[in-house]
Amino acid sequence: MRTLNCLTLLFFICCYASGQSTRATLPPVETKDPNTEYKPAFAGQTRINSVKTSTAYNAERIAKQMRGPWAIIPLPDGRLLITLKSGSMQLHDADGKLLKEITGLPEVVNRGQIGLLDVALDPDFKSNKIIYWSYAEKNENGNLLAVAKGSLNEAESAIQNVRVIFRAMPTLNSTLHLGSRLVFDKDENLFVSTGERSIPEGRRQAQLLSSGLGKIFKITKEGKPAPGNPFLNQKDAMPEIYAYGIRNAQSLDIHPVTGELWEAEFGPRGGDELNIIKAGKNYGWPVITYGIEYGGPAVGDGIQQKAGMEQPVYYWDPVLSPSGMAFYKGNSIPEWKNNLFIGGLSSSHIVRLVIENNKVVGEERLLEDKKERFRDIAYYNGMLYAITDAGRLYRISKK
Repeated sequence: MRTLNCLTLLFFICCYASGQSTRATLPPVETKDPNTEYKPAFAGQTRINSVKTSTAYNAERIAKQMRGPWAIIPLPDGRLLITLKSGSMQLHDADGKLLKEITGLPEVVNRGQIGLLDVALDPDFKSNKIIYWSYAEKNENGNLLAVAKGSLNEAESAIQNVRVIFRAMPTLNSTLHLGSRLVFDKDENLFVSTGERSIPEGRRQAQLLSSGLGKIFKITKEGKPAPGNPFLNQKDAMPEIYAYGIRNAQSLDIHPVTGELWEAEFGPRGGDELNIIKAGKNYGWPVITYGIEYGGPAVGDGIQQKAGMEQPVYYWDPVLSPSGMAFYKGNSIPEWKNNLFIGGLSSSHIVRLVIENNKVVGEERLLEDKKERFRDIAYYNGMLYAITDAGRLYRISKK
């Protein structure tokens, strides 16, 4: 027995020293009652055992009083480009100091949940200085999600040669559920997420291939349907659609090893989802969901599974309210390598997910003590940067 105890102790010491997390004996991070009695489709689909980071790290607030930041992306040299929901951008240095206010963008509709949203760098940004962004564009009878591109001219503190390359029709009069995140794949095609605008007229369109609401699109740098898109030759389908049945996706990133597109989206009351997005697949909203209406009734028929509709890799009940997310791609904190980090809004924390073989095997909550609504997260050179709705910028790095 003494020998066994010594071996066990040695195992845990080795795990700690190598930066590995132990998870088997830790209970789930969620302790509140779920909103429903819905059962998961498979073991580990929700409330997985928790993990705890063993490596010491810093979480520094390096900027504050930004005016409604929405997205953050590092430039190749480590400076940070941040969108402001009101319709402009800011350039900060790697330590959070404001360097420039960037103007010259088209007018945005800045009301409720909509405004200037995400930003992405052209894969050839180092040479061409082109960026892409998504925003709420005013249109007849309401607004819609538009994607534009232009050149970042730092000397003029402006975006130049602006043109809209894609619009997610139809126009609706809603200030809710616009999405939206932008991410390039290895073939230099651009994924774009959009919401279903929340109102009943938009909700039903998440299942319609003729509508741009509640979709994941895949387009070229010029806004054309990407080669090989699943509905290119289908009559009455938008050829830019890559996947559908989405509620409101503000989280997209590419897995650094598999190259697969991962997405997180808001459920209603419960049922926030983490998905692997595959070409042509239907992710179920509003037919299947692990959540209920905000007022309490079931959504539709109150079902969670249906043939031909994808199950989430993971879901939360109560909700996380997932906004931006990023995979940790470096080795500075070895136990974090290829882990997924998602900003939580109403949940007021950053979630860390350990993923093995496309399954979530551990969950941790970071920065709960900050009591912030985390709007976006970006990875750069072993560090994570996070912005909050209160206008603060955090840097998370190894001590």
